Amino acid sequence: MKKQHKVLIANRGEIAIRVARTAKALGLKTVAVYSEADRFAEHARYCDEAYFIGGAAPKDSYINVENVLAAAKKSGATLIHPGYGFLSERPHFVEACNKAGFTFVGPTAESMRVMGDKITARKTIDDLGLPRVPGSPGAVKDGREAQSFADKIGYPVLLKAAAGGGGKGMRRVDKSDEISSAFESASRESLAAFGDGAMYVEKLILEPHHVEIQVFGDGKGGAVHLGERECSIQRRHQKVWEESPAPILNVHPKTREKMFETALKITSHIQYAGAGTLEFIVDGQGSFYFLEMNTRLQVEHPVTEWVTGVDLVAWQLKLAMGELTLPKIPERRGASIEVRLYAEDPKSFLPAPGPIETVRFPSGAFVRVDTAFTESGEVSMNYDPMIAKISVWAENRADAIGRMRVALTETRVEAPQSANGEKKGSLRTNLDFLSRLCSNRDVLEGDTPTDLIATNPELVAPATAEPSAEEALALALYESLLAQTPVASTESEIVSAGSVWARVAREEGVRR
Repeated sequence: MKKQHKVLIANRGEIAIRVARTAKALGLKTVAVYSEADRFAEHARYCDEAYFIGGAAPKDSYINVENVLAAAKKSGATLIHPGYGFLSERPHFVEACNKAGFTFVGPTAESMRVMGDKITARKTIDDLGLPRVPGSPGAVKDGREAQSFADKIGYPVLLKAAAGGGGKGMRRVDKSDEISSAFESASRESLAAFGDGAMYVEKLILEPHHVEIQVFGDGKGGAVHLGERECSIQRRHQKVWEESPAPILNVHPKTREKMFETALKITSHIQYAGAGTLEFIVDGQGSFYFLEMNTRLQVEHPVTEWVTGVDLVAWQLKLAMGELTLPKIPERRGASIEVRLYAEDPKSFLPAPGPIETVRFPSGAFVRVDTAFTESGEVSMNYDPMIAKISVWAENRADAIGRMRVALTETRVEAPQSANGEKKGSLRTNLDFLSRLCSNRDVLEGDTPTDLIATNPELVAPATAEPSAEEALALALYESLLAQTPVASTESEIVSAGSVWARVAREEGVRR
């Protein structure tokens, strides 16, 4: 008799709903977990069952292994899907799930350790003889050793946290005499953010494009790729626009095939199981270099699902249940674009959470909205301030951009208003910024290196005066406080970013 499965989704918000939707389609019962801040959250209502797991702070709930597993045991779940962020790339969580008798929907703890640590991953790439960004072979012990490596490979260089991501613990250094102080600063930030101050040195590739390859492995050495995504349009080292196929690889098609071969070689070598992503830097000449592997589902996976017709979560769940035979590489068709709608200040990109009174999203056969907001609600100060992911598909890139432009004009997310029409609360969004991207000449032409936003200030906001002294102070305080707040390396696990800003505003009297 076929085993009956129930899946607990150890996450919140849009990704919890997205996983539950596919699980229900497969006939599985779904279990949500929720924190004190999420008692009335949509993901808790959407699933068949929901269990309280602790306080609003992620350490008390969504990254509390004991509480999550207690909910899984109480619910009778057999599978645990981590989503992304929170516990999704924690090897100790995988081991705890397995020890408690649950099947973790994702790779093994060993795969996470090999590729999740940047130093170990770089060594694996070197052993395979594959291209990676030039730099130190491992962590450097101090600023003097960092300077020695940087002097050899040439400037500019990046100092990067071995255990980190999301731009934290990262410093650009242009001159030899600047590296010692930069090392101390970056190492302190990395230690505060990730509990590990180890740093390595990497050559800074000029005019880089961020390209990633979606892979899926069967855990036995078999693997397929599902094409690439370009995620070069970023602010504060975090992605805001993702698309497939990658415009830079349309210019260098031979590079695309070599990247596919490289990604599959790595995936097979580590006997990877499930969905994973190999991230690379591609320069203007078509040379590519390995950056890292994300051993989980990516935020931007919808664009891959659009162009391949594959439901990656269905593949994940079927593999975990022993019901998936790895298919051939699916044919890719058309073009897809995803943008991330955030509750954030449109000039500084700082989180701007708060209550929502009006929500309206686009609809249509070739538009997809992943969100946990279907009506009025509140963007919590305790978690990542993403409101929704909006993605579209069309036969070609130009039509996809046009479709996205229309989709954004049909989107409304508004804060409550007082009787005299004034906005109540701190909520602001990047909606206008996303719309400007759809009309930018470089974006339309597909020329989108990672410094696009920095070199096109008109994208951020219409021409305005310099930031006020209060705004400048708030930004400095925010970044200082964030560097002291323990956060994880994954994109969706920004712990209390909004509350940091709120505390700055209260303590310093800074107003938006």
